[in-house]
Amino acid sequence: MTIDSAAFERYRRAPNAKTTPLRLLLGTFIVVFFWLVATLVVLIAGTYAFLVWRLPGPSSGQPMQDFLASPIGILTALASFAGIWIGVWVAMRFVHREPLSALVGVSRRIAGGAFLKGLVAVLITSLLSEILLYWLQPEIARGSIAFSSWLLSLIPIMLLAFLQTSSEEVLFRGYLLRGLASRFNSPLVWAGLPGLLFTALHWSTASTLAINACVLVSIATFALLLMLLVYATGNLGAAFGAHLGNNLTGFLLISHQQSYNSFALFNARPLEGPGWTNWDAVLIAAIGIVSTLLTMLLLLHPRSPLKVGPNKIGDRLDKVMAKQKTGGPV
Repeated sequence: MTIDSAAFERYRRAPNAKTTPLRLLLGTFIVVFFWLVATLVVLIAGTYAFLVWRLPGPSSGQPMQDFLASPIGILTALASFAGIWIGVWVAMRFVHREPLSALVGVSRRIAGGAFLKGLVAVLITSLLSEILLYWLQPEIARGSIAFSSWLLSLIPIMLLAFLQTSSEEVLFRGYLLRGLASRFNSPLVWAGLPGLLFTALHWSTASTLAINACVLVSIATFALLLMLLVYATGNLGAAFGAHLGNNLTGFLLISHQQSYNSFALFNARPLEGPGWTNWDAVLIAAIGIVSTLLTMLLLLHPRSPLKVGPNKIGDRLDKVMAKQKTGGPV
């Protein structure tokens, strides 16, 4: 299974001369600043409202933790990822002098077909991984949310989950990957550094070392998939869809994190909880890797009905540019 690099080459050649390593570092600091500001606003204002208005949620005596574990806390925590979008826009507009849409792809629009294929493929393989996880640890209980409330929460959760996942993709597979690839030829730099940062952010202080290791291995494998989708398509559409499908499964269907289970129909044994053995961690990592590899086959194998490829608009742009260079009609 080979991947044509033409689409990615168009994508990596797109940045202008203002995309230098120093400007990229400055832009990254700007993004982190706006992300932190948005997070602090959510934590402080949300915790205050949680206490004053007595919003529904846990009551452990730790107001900030109770707020974040409550339904409104989960929604506002997802909304805080808007800070990434704002920071990336500021960096692109004032540091690199490029439109934000340039990060999506050469066509400057999300590839809708690739987005849907990425979403469907991950939903399929996520269900398979949940079956394997159930075989490993069959402790699944019905969530506390009523089915009618779950139906009402579908649209808000989907929109906020898209805000969260798309912001991470536009930063790690868009801004950082595209900027580094325009200046460095080695994939260890332009793919490795963003992937390492993305993976490291998923470290959980509440989990054991073994569980953290298995989760990080699974996340790193998934980050590799997302990078390959950008490499194959030259567009963030497929990565947007795949990342959204992965998170929607945890938010709405079966939650494996106690702090994010308010809207899930079912709750599995939380990964941050006690009792997991090292062998359990190995099996969890193996399930995550197998699930991601199956997703790769669905999205990148030439005979797969869900195969994604270069954006047709990008192909037309290449032809236009070639005709312009040769003086032919456009």
